[in-house]
Amino acid sequence: MSGLIDSHCHLDFSQFDGDRGQVVQRAREAGVQLIINPGYDLESSQRAVALAERYPEVYAAVGVHPHEARKVSDEIIAGLRGLAAHPKVVAIGEMGLDFYRDLSPRDVQRRAFRQQLALAAELELPVIVHSREAHDDVMAILTERFKAQSPKSKAQSPKLKGVLHAFSGDWAMAEKAFELGFLVGIAGPVTFLNAHRLRGLVREIPLERLLVETDAPYLAPHPYRGKRNEPARVALVAAAVAEVQGVTEAAVIHQTMANARRLFGWM
Repeated sequence: MSGLIDSHCHLDFSQFDGDRGQVVQRAREAGVQLIINPGYDLESSQRAVALAERYPEVYAAVGVHPHEARKVSDEIIAGLRGLAAHPKVVAIGEMGLDFYRDLSPRDVQRRAFRQQLALAAELELPVIVHSREAHDDVMAILTERFKAQSPKSKAQSPKLKGVLHAFSGDWAMAEKAFELGFLVGIAGPVTFLNAHRLRGLVREIPLERLLVETDAPYLAPHPYRGKRNEPARVALVAAAVAEVQGVTEAAVIHQTMANARRLFGWM
């Protein structure tokens, strides 16, 4: 597996209902060899698994987005646990906190986040984390889970690992993430020439700590900004990372695939 990976997209969303097969074919033609489709709630997690069964390059993550955190119950966690037994489920997520829209109460979001982190620890699966306007709380909860897994007499446990997808934090947050064994996902905004802060951050982050993603159908890169995004356009994200870091596109493609293989257990 030496091609591109789109480490985060939502092929199950209705925006792709009319041409999903063509979208996957365009991704293949663009050199995308692997696509990870995270769930948004139990129903979308089920759809993600079904797509993974249909398309060989598609893998699933199962989880509940913070917007839907109010739906999380013991029954939902049990449903996610059952889906996670599927051989093409590689992570728990998308989970996390979103204090920008606050579509679920913040205390409910925190509880659902902790419940899903516990499930991931139980199953020894990596996590895909959403963080918007909630970076301090996200890192505090991740650190809490990391320490909870660590026997007092031993070094901190390596079990907690994952990716902060569509990363929008600063260097201090990135450093904390790396200490916890996390990668950061870089999406379409890195292609925007006015995204000076993000481009400057990507310049400093070691390539061994990066994943590239589309978050399709959202966050379309330049020159498709404002249009429906799709996995083929992860090539534009990789090209922008290469430009910012002063390396070849081939180096970015090779290393991000290696990072994904290590994180998601494809080694």
